Amino acid sequence: MESPIISLKEVTISHDEGPILTHVNMEVAPKEFVYLIGKSGAGKTSLLRTLYADLAVDQGQATVCGYDLSHLKRRQVPMLRRRIGIVFQNFRLLKDRNVYDNLAFVLKATGWKNADIDPQIRQTLEAVGIADKASSAIHHLSEGEQQRVGIARALINNPSLILADEPTGNLDPNTSSDIMQLLVNINEQTGTTMLISTHDFMMIDKYQSRLLVCENGTITDPAAAH
Repeated sequence: MESPIISLKEVTISHDEGPILTHVNMEVAPKEFVYLIGKSGAGKTSLLRTLYADLAVDQGQATVCGYDLSHLKRRQVPMLRRRIGIVFQNFRLLKDRNVYDNLAFVLKATGWKNADIDPQIRQTLEAVGIADKASSAIHHLSEGEQQRVGIARALINNPSLILADEPTGNLDPNTSSDIMQLLVNINEQTGTTMLISTHDFMMIDKYQSRLLVCENGTITDPAAAH
Protein backbone atom coordinates (compact mmCIF):
# COMPACT_ATOMS: atom_id res chain seq x y z
CA MET A 1 0.00 0.00 0.00
CA GLU A 2 1.28 3.47 -0.89
CA SER A 3 2.24 5.85 1.90
CA PRO A 4 -0.09 8.83 2.47
CA ILE A 5 0.90 11.96 0.55
CA ILE A 6 -0.13 13.98 3.64
CA SER A 7 0.09 12.55 7.16
CA LEU A 8 -0.40 14.67 10.31
CA LYS A 9 -0.36 13.15 13.80
CA GLU A 10 -1.19 15.25 16.87
CA VAL A 11 0.04 18.38 15.07
CA THR A 12 -0.16 21.88 16.57
CA ILE A 13 -0.06 24.93 14.26
CA SER A 14 0.48 28.41 15.74
CA HIS A 15 0.80 32.06 14.79
CA ASP A 16 2.47 34.69 16.98
CA GLU A 17 -0.79 35.06 18.92
CA GLY A 18 -0.80 31.38 19.90
CA PRO A 19 -2.18 28.05 18.66
CA ILE A 20 -4.61 28.08 15.72
CA LEU A 21 -5.08 24.33 15.33
CA THR A 22 -4.26 21.58 17.84
CA HIS A 23 -4.50 17.77 17.88
CA VAL A 24 -4.65 17.67 14.08
CA ASN A 25 -4.78 14.09 12.82
CA MET A 26 -5.38 13.57 9.11
CA GLU A 27 -4.22 11.57 6.14
CA VAL A 28 -4.64 12.10 2.41
CA ALA A 29 -3.77 9.21 0.11
CA PRO A 30 -2.11 9.57 -3.31
CA LYS A 31 -4.60 10.47 -6.09
CA GLU A 32 -7.32 11.51 -3.61
CA PHE A 33 -9.57 14.54 -4.15
CA VAL A 34 -10.38 16.07 -0.74
CA TYR A 35 -12.24 19.21 0.34
CA LEU A 36 -11.18 21.16 3.42
CA ILE A 37 -14.21 23.06 4.68
CA GLY A 38 -14.79 25.50 7.53
CA LYS A 39 -15.71 29.09 8.27
CA SER A 40 -13.42 32.00 7.45
CA GLY A 41 -10.82 32.30 10.18
CA ALA A 42 -11.16 28.64 11.22
CA GLY A 43 -7.56 27.88 10.21
CA LYS A 44 -7.88 26.41 6.69
CA THR A 45 -5.26 28.72 5.16
CA SER A 46 -2.93 28.15 8.13
CA LEU A 47 -3.14 24.41 7.55
CA LEU A 48 -2.33 24.80 3.85
CA ARG A 49 0.59 27.14 4.66
CA THR A 50 1.93 24.51 7.05
CA LEU A 51 1.72 21.83 4.36
CA TYR A 52 3.94 23.87 2.01
CA ALA A 53 6.34 24.81 4.85
CA ASP A 54 5.35 28.47 5.13
CA LEU A 55 4.30 27.96 8.78
CA ALA A 56 6.26 25.73 11.15
CA VAL A 57 4.92 22.62 12.85
CA ASP A 58 5.05 23.31 16.60
CA GLN A 59 4.28 19.83 17.85
CA GLY A 60 3.48 16.41 16.45
CA GLN A 61 4.53 14.57 13.31
CA ALA A 62 3.85 15.91 9.83
CA THR A 63 4.89 14.36 6.52
CA VAL A 64 4.08 15.81 3.08
CA CYS A 65 5.26 14.26 -0.20
CA GLY A 66 7.80 12.21 1.76
CA TYR A 67 9.28 15.21 3.61
CA ASP A 68 9.24 15.36 7.41
CA LEU A 69 8.02 18.91 8.11
CA SER A 70 9.04 18.74 11.78
CA HIS A 71 12.72 18.37 10.81
CA LEU A 72 12.73 20.13 7.44
CA LYS A 73 15.99 21.94 6.70
CA ARG A 74 15.84 25.31 4.96
CA ARG A 75 17.60 23.94 1.88
CA GLN A 76 14.91 21.23 1.56
CA VAL A 77 12.00 23.71 1.34
CA PRO A 78 12.43 24.42 -2.41
CA MET A 79 12.60 20.65 -3.08
CA LEU A 80 9.35 20.09 -1.16
CA ARG A 81 7.66 22.97 -3.00
CA ARG A 82 8.57 21.49 -6.37
CA ARG A 83 6.37 18.53 -5.43
CA ILE A 84 3.44 20.83 -4.54
CA GLY A 85 1.37 23.16 -6.73
CA ILE A 86 -0.47 26.00 -4.99
CA VAL A 87 -3.61 27.74 -6.29
CA PHE A 88 -4.66 31.00 -4.61
CA GLN A 89 -8.05 32.69 -4.38
CA ASN A 90 -6.67 35.99 -5.70
CA PHE A 91 -4.52 34.29 -8.40
CA ARG A 92 -1.20 36.00 -7.38
CA LEU A 93 0.01 36.29 -10.97
CA LEU A 94 2.85 38.56 -12.12
CA LYS A 95 0.89 41.42 -13.67
CA ASP A 96 3.89 42.81 -15.60
CA ARG A 97 4.35 39.56 -17.58
CA ASN A 98 2.15 37.75 -20.05
CA VAL A 99 0.74 34.26 -19.47
CA TYR A 100 3.71 32.45 -21.06
CA ASP A 101 6.25 34.45 -19.05
CA ASN A 102 4.40 33.80 -15.78
CA LEU A 103 4.91 30.09 -16.36
CA ALA A 104 8.46 30.43 -17.72
CA PHE A 105 9.39 32.33 -14.54
CA VAL A 106 8.43 29.30 -12.41
CA LEU A 107 10.28 26.80 -14.60
CA LYS A 108 13.47 28.88 -14.69
CA ALA A 109 13.32 29.35 -10.92
CA THR A 110 13.07 25.58 -10.43
CA GLY A 111 15.97 24.73 -12.70
CA TRP A 112 14.37 23.53 -15.94
CA LYS A 113 16.58 23.39 -19.02
CA ASN A 114 15.74 26.05 -21.62
CA ALA A 115 15.01 23.42 -24.29
CA ASP A 116 12.31 21.84 -22.11
CA ILE A 117 10.56 25.04 -21.04
CA ASP A 118 8.57 25.81 -24.20
CA PRO A 119 7.00 22.35 -24.68
CA GLN A 120 6.14 22.15 -20.98
CA ILE A 121 4.36 25.52 -21.07
CA ARG A 122 2.45 24.68 -24.27
CA GLN A 123 1.36 21.31 -22.89
CA THR A 124 0.24 22.80 -19.56
CA LEU A 125 -1.76 25.64 -21.17
CA GLU A 126 -3.45 23.02 -23.35
CA ALA A 127 -4.31 20.99 -20.24
CA VAL A 128 -6.08 23.94 -18.60
CA GLY A 129 -7.90 25.04 -21.76
CA ILE A 130 -6.12 28.32 -22.54
CA ALA A 131 -3.58 27.29 -25.20
CA ASP A 132 -4.57 30.39 -27.21
CA LYS A 133 -3.76 32.82 -24.34
CA ALA A 134 0.03 32.30 -24.09
CA SER A 135 0.88 35.83 -25.26
CA SER A 136 -2.02 37.58 -23.47
CA ALA A 137 -1.38 40.20 -20.82
CA ILE A 138 -2.79 39.17 -17.44
CA HIS A 139 -5.05 42.26 -17.21
CA HIS A 140 -6.70 41.31 -20.52
CA LEU A 141 -7.94 38.00 -19.09
CA SER A 142 -11.24 37.34 -17.34
CA GLU A 143 -11.06 36.22 -13.71
CA GLY A 144 -11.84 32.66 -14.79
CA GLU A 145 -8.98 32.74 -17.30
CA GLN A 146 -6.66 34.19 -14.66
CA GLN A 147 -7.51 31.30 -12.36
CA ARG A 148 -6.76 28.87 -15.20
CA VAL A 149 -3.31 30.49 -15.43
CA GLY A 150 -3.04 30.04 -11.66
CA ILE A 151 -3.85 26.34 -12.06
CA ALA A 152 -1.37 26.06 -14.95
CA ARG A 153 1.31 27.56 -12.71
CA ALA A 154 0.44 25.01 -9.99
CA LEU A 155 0.65 22.16 -12.54
CA ILE A 156 3.75 23.29 -14.42
CA ASN A 157 6.27 21.27 -12.37
CA ASN A 158 4.19 18.06 -12.56
CA PRO A 159 3.49 18.10 -8.81
CA SER A 160 2.34 15.15 -6.71
CA LEU A 161 -0.03 17.39 -4.74
CA ILE A 162 -2.07 20.52 -5.47
CA LEU A 163 -3.23 22.71 -2.58
CA ALA A 164 -6.00 25.12 -3.62
CA ASP A 165 -7.02 27.88 -1.19
CA GLU A 166 -10.59 29.00 -2.02
CA PRO A 167 -9.92 28.65 -5.79
CA THR A 168 -13.49 29.72 -6.69
CA GLY A 169 -13.79 32.42 -4.01
CA ASN A 170 -13.59 35.34 -6.47
CA LEU A 171 -15.61 33.74 -9.28
CA ASP A 172 -19.27 33.72 -10.36
CA PRO A 173 -21.17 30.39 -10.11
CA ASN A 174 -20.76 29.35 -13.76
CA THR A 175 -17.02 30.11 -13.77
CA SER A 176 -16.66 28.40 -10.38
CA SER A 177 -18.21 25.27 -11.85
CA ASP A 178 -15.81 25.35 -14.82
CA ILE A 179 -12.79 25.72 -12.51
CA MET A 180 -13.91 22.94 -10.18
CA GLN A 181 -14.57 20.66 -13.16
CA LEU A 182 -11.05 21.41 -14.40
CA LEU A 183 -9.55 20.43 -11.01
CA VAL A 184 -11.62 17.22 -10.99
CA ASN A 185 -10.43 16.41 -14.54
CA ILE A 186 -6.77 17.02 -13.64
CA ASN A 187 -7.13 14.73 -10.63
CA GLU A 188 -8.74 11.97 -12.72
CA GLN A 189 -6.43 12.26 -15.73
CA THR A 190 -3.05 12.78 -14.03
CA GLY A 191 -3.59 11.28 -10.57
CA THR A 192 -2.44 14.52 -8.96
CA THR A 193 -3.68 14.59 -5.36
CA MET A 194 -5.99 17.56 -4.60
CA LEU A 195 -6.68 19.25 -1.26
CA ILE A 196 -9.13 22.08 -1.86
CA SER A 197 -10.07 24.58 0.83
CA THR A 198 -13.54 26.00 0.13
CA HIS A 199 -16.84 27.08 1.61
CA ASP A 200 -18.57 26.94 -1.78
CA PHE A 201 -21.19 24.33 -0.85
CA MET A 202 -22.82 24.43 -4.30
CA MET A 203 -19.54 23.12 -5.75
CA ILE A 204 -19.09 20.55 -2.97
CA ASP A 205 -22.61 19.28 -3.68
CA LYS A 206 -22.05 19.20 -7.45
CA TYR A 207 -18.61 17.52 -7.35
CA GLN A 208 -18.95 15.32 -4.31
CA SER A 209 -15.87 13.92 -2.64
CA ARG A 210 -14.32 13.34 0.77
CA LEU A 211 -14.55 16.18 3.32
CA LEU A 212 -12.23 17.32 6.10
CA VAL A 213 -13.78 19.86 8.49
CA CYS A 214 -11.83 22.69 10.09
CA GLU A 215 -13.69 23.85 13.22
CA ASN A 216 -13.25 24.34 16.97
CA GLY A 217 -9.49 24.64 16.60
CA THR A 218 -8.88 21.27 14.95
CA ILE A 219 -9.56 19.13 11.85
CA THR A 220 -12.11 16.33 11.84
CA ASP A 221 -12.93 13.68 9.26
CA PRO A 222 -16.71 13.07 9.34
CA ALA A 223 -16.37 9.81 7.37
CA ALA A 224 -13.92 8.37 9.96
CA ALA A 225 -16.44 8.98 12.75
CA HIS A 226 -18.96 6.56 11.21
